[in-house]
Amino acid sequence: MTEAVTTPNPFEPPQQQPSADAPDGLEGRITAGDVRDGAAITLVVGVAGVLLGLLWVWLAPRAQYVSNGEAVFLHNTESEARIGADAMFLLLSVGLGLLSGGLVFLWRRRGGVPQVVGLGLGSCLAALLGWRVGLWLGPTQDVTAAALKAGKGVPFDAPLQLLAHGVLLAWPMAALALHLALTALFSPHDPTPSPGGPAPQPPQA
Repeated sequence: MTEAVTTPNPFEPPQQQPSADAPDGLEGRITAGDVRDGAAITLVVGVAGVLLGLLWVWLAPRAQYVSNGEAVFLHNTESEARIGADAMFLLLSVGLGLLSGGLVFLWRRRGGVPQVVGLGLGSCLAALLGWRVGLWLGPTQDVTAAALKAGKGVPFDAPLQLLAHGVLLAWPMAALALHLALTALFSPHDPTPSPGGPAPQPPQA
């Protein structure tokens, strides 16, 4: 009695075998550990915004005001310090964004949606926190009180300001761009069968 043998169809793609280290039905899915990693990234990167605020206060050029006793004017109308404050915030945000994106990739090289989402949310929080910390630690926002304290005709530092609020997107854009680029270049990928590979051989009689 001859046993029937089924010849495999060469035009059908081979079935993928589940990974030995992944539970049945869970391969490729987001796990609780991935969610925890994403939350940790959001927290750590967001808190790093304090560093942005400190560096901005320290390095940003300062515009100065002067009072004539009735009103407050720019001490030097040709000064580019106010634009320079925006430029400094932008440069610091890009640098810290690239740093955070690279560190997150090195920590979790395999990548994943929760890590990317955590990096994006954390970067947005960091930019907002850095902006507010800079305003808080910089010269007082009460220009009238500062003018009265300085006295008539005495220059005093103007408060830090962001004239272009779009620079708040610099950190998340830089972080996500670098992280996604590193993930595409260096993360391990599943091997794909070559379409020109040898056709399966029929079973021996």
